[in-house]
Amino acid sequence: MSDELQRITAIDDPYLLLREVTKRLADAQQEVTELARLRRRVVQDLHAQGLSYAQIAEKAGLSRGRIHQIRHTGPAPEGAFLGAGAVTVATPLRWDGEKKRPVVAMADMNSGKRLEELAKSYGLAVSSGHVLVSGEIDLNRDGLIVVCGPGMSDAMKDLYAQDPVLSWEHPEGEPWALVDRCTGTAYHAGADIEPRRPHDVGYLGRLPRPDGNGSVLAIAGIHTAGSLGVVHLLTSDLNTLWGQVGERHFSTLVSVEYDPETDEPQSVELLCPLYLHDEEATA
Repeated sequence: MSDELQRITAIDDPYLLLREVTKRLADAQQEVTELARLRRRVVQDLHAQGLSYAQIAEKAGLSRGRIHQIRHTGPAPEGAFLGAGAVTVATPLRWDGEKKRPVVAMADMNSGKRLEELAKSYGLAVSSGHVLVSGEIDLNRDGLIVVCGPGMSDAMKDLYAQDPVLSWEHPEGEPWALVDRCTGTAYHAGADIEPRRPHDVGYLGRLPRPDGNGSVLAIAGIHTAGSLGVVHLLTSDLNTLWGQVGERHFSTLVSVEYDPETDEPQSVELLCPLYLHDEEATA
């Protein structure tokens, strides 16, 4: 019996005991899920290195059938792109002058819900949160995914400023732009320049938390359609993204053609490479 289990079983208060057992079961389930994900990832990595399932089974002391079962069942490794165990998806609150209360824009709401569904499909526990109207948000949390640009939050503005390759720029009197400093190219939303067209630019990156003890997955568009486009990319091609960046710090830009009536993405593609920040820092 583990020390933690002994501690719990020694609790006399039945209500406290119930709370502690419930919490421990939730934590244990998350741990089991992540161990299963890691196990499947190891088998996939060994197979990708050229080992047969029979060789993996022999070296691991498991049956070949068990290795095949591990390879095809359990949470997929690419779910770790979003986080481990549990994630929180945060979207920005905006002040509605007519309703006299904070609201979430429909496109941001859709982005958040689709991210939550994606995370759940990979066996992750999911909760939701918000960037306050004031722009405040606690970024020093594990498993945080934030859909918010720098114009709505100083905290997010400071987070994006850590990106060594891509930057948000907003010259006085000019519309927002996303700039690739490697090429010097500035990208604008189609709604902000002539001739106007239903096109937006989205940002996707994993950036260091302010406290240095983890990362934040940051998503934003110049307009809300750009965020929806980034989420569409994640839901349709997460395995490829995971294969290229893993859990490292990175960033990229996404071109989004969208339906002007609904903001729904119609065509999504990368505008630049998936920049790995540790490589860019040493380049």
